[in-house]
This record gives sequence, structure tokens and C-alpha cells, in this order.
Amino acid sequence: MKNIITISVFIFLIVSCNGNGNLSDAYGNFEATEIIVSSEANGSIISLNLENGQSLKAGQLVATVDTVALYLKEKQLKAMKNEIAMNTHDVLSQIDVLKEQKNVLLIEKKRVESLIADSAATGKQYDDIIGKIGVLDKQIEGVRIKNKTVLSKLDALNVQIEQVEYELSKCKIINPINGVVLQKYVEPHELVMRGKALYKIANMDELELKAYIDGTQLPAIKIGQKVKVLIDKNAEENTALEGTIDWISSNAEFTPKIIQTKEERVKLVYAIKIVVKNDGSLKIGMPGEVKFSN
Repeated sequence: MKNIITISVFIFLIVSCNGNGNLSDAYGNFEATEIIVSSEANGSIISLNLENGQSLKAGQLVATVDTVALYLKEKQLKAMKNEIAMNTHDVLSQIDVLKEQKNVLLIEKKRVESLIADSAATGKQYDDIIGKIGVLDKQIEGVRIKNKTVLSKLDALNVQIEQVEYELSKCKIINPINGVVLQKYVEPHELVMRGKALYKIANMDELELKAYIDGTQLPAIKIGQKVKVLIDKNAEENTALEGTIDWISSNAEFTPKIIQTKEERVKLVYAIKIVVKNDGSLKIGMPGEVKFSN
């Protein structure tokens, strides 16, 4: 009887050891980097090409916010710019006229200097010409200062036009990444404000399995290491996928309560993230297992 009990215990230990050998090294759930796209403009949504579960490309136009007010403002600013540009042209024409008058006086100045050398002209004639040239120089400088003022107004209008054009560009909601729409928050014709969330999107081409290991497992893994990831195929079988360790926490933390028993909550563990290419079978929140060696 004693021998029978001994053999039974031995068999149980073998089975237990074999069973433990099939256990995975870590367990966790799949995550994706989720991005919430918000409105950068105020107004009513006049077009919306967006549905839950829809696949979107980076750079794709998904919505448009009403642009009428901004369009009219831009039109007004451009009209003001054209008017000021015409004034600038008039100012430059005035400078050209004054410069031509100055050139005539400079020619007259040389002629008078020659006459003075021959004692055929008086000093008063020379002084009169110098005075007229000085007056023209001051007039030219005054017109140039006036032109600078006009140009400053023109620069200010250009800045305002650029600002309106920038705001107009923000009325077009451009999708930032390739991904799948996880949640839509608005409908066409709704009034949105700057900062209001429009939809949530995530790239589902690759998912991260966030799992936890204890300190004794740390020496066996490194970033960039290939590992086997298992997901449920059915109640009894698993599907094996290849994953790459992308991140290892440098700080220990208490075992997450949501996935561990009460006795294990006091243990310190390290979080890791494993990148897995999604063949379409992976979903956010799905559980997964990790084996560091085959």
C-alpha cells in the first residue's frame, strides 16, 4: 500500500512539472496608442465623412467646419491690401518726380558753378540753387517716411491675411495617422468649439501586449528580443504570433489588482511591452500570453 502511494505521488509530480512547463512566462492585455482628434476651429460641421470602425489614411479629409465668416474676412483684408498697395504706388511716383526735379537742379548747379568761375554769375544764384536742392531732399525724405508708414500698414495686413488663411486651414479636419476609428463623438451640423473632441483613432497594424514579470525574469529578457505571443484560438487551443520586446519598465510596481489574485497583489513586478503585428485577429483589451523561449 505504501509503495502504491509513493508511485502515485511520483506520477503526480511528473504531471505537475510537465504542466508547469507549458505555462507562459507572462500574461497581459493588448493595447494601442489611441489619439483623440479635436476641432481647431469654431463653427458648424458642414461635412463629416466618419463612422465607427472606419479605416482612415493619414492626410485624409474627414470633416469641414463652416468657413463663411473667415472667407468674408479674408476678402475684406485683401481689398484693403489692394487699396494700400495703390497708395504705395502713388507715393513712389511722387519720389520719382522729386528726384527728377533734383536732377534738373544739379545740372543747373554745375552750370552756375562754371559761370561763377568765369565771373558771370553771382553767389546768390548759387545759394538759391543749393537751397532748392535742400528743400527737395527734405521733401523726398518726407515722402519716404510716408511710404514706410504705408508699407508698415501693408505688412500688418499681410500678417492678418496669413492668420485668416491659417484659421481657414484649421477648418479642414485632416486625419493624422493611418488607423481605425474607435469612437465618433459628433454628427453633421453640430456646433463645435476649438478643442472639442471629434473622434478617437488608433493604428491597429501593430498592437502592444502589456504584461508583467517578476524580478527573477528580468535577466532573461532584453529590448529587441523576439518572443512568442499566444492568443486564444478556441477554448482549448492557442494561436502563436511573433512579438518583439519594445519596452521594459525600470521601476518595480505592485501587481495590478485586476489580473492577479489577492495573495499575489503584494508582489513587486515590472511592466513590459511587446509589439505584435496585427493579422486582423488582435483587438484592444484582448488577453495574451508570452513565452520568452520556444
